[in-house]
Amino acid sequence: MTVHRTVELIAPFDYPHNPEVLQRALRRLHVQGVESTKRRYQRFAGTDSERAADLNRLADPSRDLPDIVLAVRGGYGAVRILHSLDYEGLQRRLSDQPVALVGHSDFTAVRLALLARAGVKTFGGPMLMSDFGAENISEFTMQHFWSALTKPTMTVTSSVPQAQSADVSGMLWGGNLAVLSALIGTPYMPPVQGGILFLEDVNEQSFRIERMLYQLHLSGILSQQQAVIFGDFSGSKAFDYDNGYDLHTMIEQIRSVIRIPVITGLQFGHVPNMLTLPVGTDAHLVANTHGFKLTLSNYPYLG
Repeated sequence: MTVHRTVELIAPFDYPHNPEVLQRALRRLHVQGVESTKRRYQRFAGTDSERAADLNRLADPSRDLPDIVLAVRGGYGAVRILHSLDYEGLQRRLSDQPVALVGHSDFTAVRLALLARAGVKTFGGPMLMSDFGAENISEFTMQHFWSALTKPTMTVTSSVPQAQSADVSGMLWGGNLAVLSALIGTPYMPPVQGGILFLEDVNEQSFRIERMLYQLHLSGILSQQQAVIFGDFSGSKAFDYDNGYDLHTMIEQIRSVIRIPVITGLQFGHVPNMLTLPVGTDAHLVANTHGFKLTLSNYPYLG
């Protein structure tokens, strides 16, 4: 699908470490802000002030807004710049504009901070290096990316049988579990009531996932939601010491304590074939033994 859009890069996290992948991605996209891919400071794509400026320039009324603001990659570093973002300026400039801010992984921190402090809706989706720079680009990921960004509503379906049923509505929000749980108690955690929370992570053992979920539970956040949807939790290794304690066992334990539906099988996370999800949007979730259906609306789209 050929779509001609202006794309601006942001690099609020680690720097792109593979020049070959970077060049392959840049050939596939006509982008602005390429200078952000050249910066280096320790492990980061520039100093904290440089990386914050990537986002703050979007608040400048003298600059034309791009259609898409795309994260170069994830990693670590977003939490160091959250206090430096111009939330008032970003709210004034972005709140009523069809601009899609897209990324996942460490971008979760930026996404939640913008939602909490500015009411700005963003997208969980592909990034420059891992997705547009993949040796074999995923048609599934690209199709859903452009569909989500150019249509006013979207529906996600799954045939994964669900152990719990649900028919709930609320704000869709969430992202990477480790990044999200680290924001608890800060002004950058959105105070979402009656929401539908989606979560994913990579290279985390089941007990670590459970510990972070208990942090969300004990802080009262989970009890305020309508449902939790699990995306992909890949990369963990089973050990003999686990003695049968695996991801499925962990999910059953969480179900027994949080008393809200836990839905599984969302195709989102650190995976090649990934959905693009609008965050901060209206959502309706129906789940049963046949799978689930998630309907999303009221988000910025390019038309």
